[in-house]
Amino acid sequence: MDVTNRTVFIAGATSGIGLELARRFAAAGSSVVVGGRRADLLDRLAAEGLGTVAIDVTDQDSVGRARDAVLRSHPGLDTIVTMSGVGMPEDLRDPAHFGAARQMIDTNLLGTIRVIDAFTPHLVGRGAGAVITVSSGIGFLPFPVMPTYAASKAAVHAYTEALRAQLDGTGVEVAELVPPAVATTPEQARLNPRALDLAGFVTEVMDLLRADPTPHEILVKGVLMHRWAERDGTYADLVAQRSQALATFPGRR
Repeated sequence: MDVTNRTVFIAGATSGIGLELARRFAAAGSSVVVGGRRADLLDRLAAEGLGTVAIDVTDQDSVGRARDAVLRSHPGLDTIVTMSGVGMPEDLRDPAHFGAARQMIDTNLLGTIRVIDAFTPHLVGRGAGAVITVSSGIGFLPFPVMPTYAASKAAVHAYTEALRAQLDGTGVEVAELVPPAVATTPEQARLNPRALDLAGFVTEVMDLLRADPTPHEILVKGVLMHRWAERDGTYADLVAQRSQALATFPGRR
């Protein structure tokens, strides 16, 4: 993928990995539009010179309005990145977890589908372009504290595989970014010393995107243990290790 001359829309890029990707694409020479819900953050990013558009991926009308605005200002759009996501712990013994589960499915899975559906006719019509979905290492190696998050990201992986097959021959390539834990704030780095440094992670991602051909899965070194746990025979032991975190739930030990 030539990252120096693209027109990119990243849904969910007002902070964290999405924002760092937006800045890297822009620094490489691409035109970038950042989508997000918070007007104050969008205003700040507009002052940096990034394009911005309001979008709530859980709202079909909002997605449609964002698409129309992006295509009016950037009719040559050739790349979309479905970065929007939310993750929360859930105690499955407590029925109150369902509200969190519904929010994660609506954002992580249905939000991804809404954004892809909105822009696919444009990309197919121009006969070239790219869709980059964002799953997670947790989608391949579950973290039992976050069951629905893992399920939603596993679903994004499966959906991406099907999307790639259905768009074969259209000129639109489909790639899946699979992040491991990435420290996007100093507090996250403190809480999870194993989390990857944000800048280093995105540098590796951009290098992988530049490969020819673009990999179907963008796998940094830090996520390989997740992605290939079943193949390597480490899956059961790693899930058992990760299950130890369940002791943090009330009434567990």
